[in-house]
Amino acid sequence: VVEAVRECGQKGVKGLVVISAGFSETGDQGRALESQLLAVVRGAGMRMVGPNCMGVLNTDPVVSMDGQFGPLRPPRGNVAMSSQSGALGIAILDYARRLDIGISSFVSMGNKADVSSTDLLLYWEGDPRTDVILLYLESFGHPRRFSRIARRIGKKKPIVVVKSGRTDAGARAASSHTGALASVEVAVSALFRQAGVIRTDTLEELFEVTSLLANQPLPRGRRVAVLTNAGGPGILAADALASEGLELPLLSDALQERLREHLSPEAAVGNPVDMIASAGRDQYRACMEELLGSDEIDALIVIFIPTSPGGLGEMKQVIAEVSADDASGKTMLTVLMEADPEDAEVEHVEGPRVPSYDFPEPAARALARAVRYAEWREKPEGRVLEFEHTDVDAAQDMIWEALSRLGPDGGWLEPKEVEAVLGAFGVRFARSAVASDAEEAVAVAAEIGGPVVLKVISPSALHKSDVGGIV
Repeated sequence: VVEAVRECGQKGVKGLVVISAGFSETGDQGRALESQLLAVVRGAGMRMVGPNCMGVLNTDPVVSMDGQFGPLRPPRGNVAMSSQSGALGIAILDYARRLDIGISSFVSMGNKADVSSTDLLLYWEGDPRTDVILLYLESFGHPRRFSRIARRIGKKKPIVVVKSGRTDAGARAASSHTGALASVEVAVSALFRQAGVIRTDTLEELFEVTSLLANQPLPRGRRVAVLTNAGGPGILAADALASEGLELPLLSDALQERLREHLSPEAAVGNPVDMIASAGRDQYRACMEELLGSDEIDALIVIFIPTSPGGLGEMKQVIAEVSADDASGKTMLTVLMEADPEDAEVEHVEGPRVPSYDFPEPAARALARAVRYAEWREKPEGRVLEFEHTDVDAAQDMIWEALSRLGPDGGWLEPKEVEAVLGAFGVRFARSAVASDAEEAVAVAAEIGGPVVLKVISPSALHKSDVGGIV
C-alpha cells in the first residue's frame, strides 16, 4: 500500500481511498505502518480516506461516482452519511434504500488516519445537495474542534449521530475494530447536547429521525394531534408522546365541531381523534385538512389500520395528496400498520414525502427528537464569559503534575490538588486541612473553630459514606 501511495503522489494524485486493512487496528506494528502511510500522503499534499474502509459514494448527477465495494446503490437524495465501520456501511446503505432515504454522498472513514468526521462536516456544510448529516462514530479525533464546528453547522443542517462504545465492553470492541479509543461516555453526551447534535442509541432510531428530518419541516412546537381509525394505536401514541415530553392538547369546541361534521356520531374528537374503523378516505382527507389548517397544533400523526383489501394504497394516495396541497408548514408523520404490503402502490405526487412508521412508538420518538432539535436551533447563540482573576496556567500545571503521577490510565485528584485547580478559577470552598493522626486532627479542628467534618482520604474510599468515612 505505502509504495502504491508513493507512486500516486509522484503522479500528482490529490485524493486517495485506501480500502486495505492491516494498519492501526491491528496493534503497534500496524500503527507504525499507518504513520508511515500518513507521512507519504501529507508529504505529497494528498488527502486520504481510510485506511481500512469500504470506500466512498457520490450521487451528484453532474459528477456521479460509486467508489465503494458494497453491492448497493441507494437512491439519490439530500442525506449525507459517514460510517467509521466498513461492513456496517453496507448495512446502512441497504437500510437507507429500503426506507427510500435518498443519499447525496457516503463516506466510509475506517481508521480516520487523515480525513475525519470533522473534515466531512466542513465539506457537507457547504454542499447544497445535503440537508441532513448522519454519522456512525466509534471515536473522536479532536472533540473540541468537532463540537465547535458541529454547533455552527447544526444551526443550518441537523446532524444525527450513533456513537458506539457507550459501555466498557463496547469501548474495548471499538478499540480493536478500527484502532479507535472510545471516549468517556458522560463527556460525549454533554458534548452532543451542547452542540445540538441529535444522538440516537441504535441505527434503527437513527433512520427513524432521519426519515422525518429529510422530508418534513421542523416542528414549531410540542403540540401534537393524533388522527386514527383504531382506538388502541391512538392510546399507544398518546402514551408514547407524553412519555417523550410532547403535548396532546384538548382540541377546542369549535374545532371538535368541525371534525364531527365529517364523522359518525360514535367518533371521539378530543385528541386523539378516533374516527372508528368505518372511516374511509373522505373522512381522513377532511379531518387531516381541518387539523393541518388549525393553529391549535404543531404536528400531526396519522394512524391507519387497513380494514379492507386495497385500503392501504388508497390511504397512502390520500396522505400524499393532502401533504402536497398543505401550505401550513406543519410536521406530518404516518403510522401505517400494514396488513397487506403488496396493496400499497401509490401514484407519484409532487410535494414533501410523509415518513411512515410501523408502530406509534418510533413515530413519537422521531418527532420528539425533531422537536428538541428545533428548540435548540431557536436558542440564542449566547457568549463565552471571560472571568478576571483566573490562573489557567496554575490549573494546567497541577493537572499535568497529577497525570504524571497517575500514569496513562488516569485516576482521581488528591484533595489538595482539587483545591488548587478550583482555586485557580476563583471557586471558593470550605476551609480544610489534612491530618495524619488523631492529635493533629484535634489541633486543626481547634484552629478552625466551630463544628468540623472529618473525612477519610484513601484511594479505596472514593465514596466515603459507603465505608463510614464521614463523621
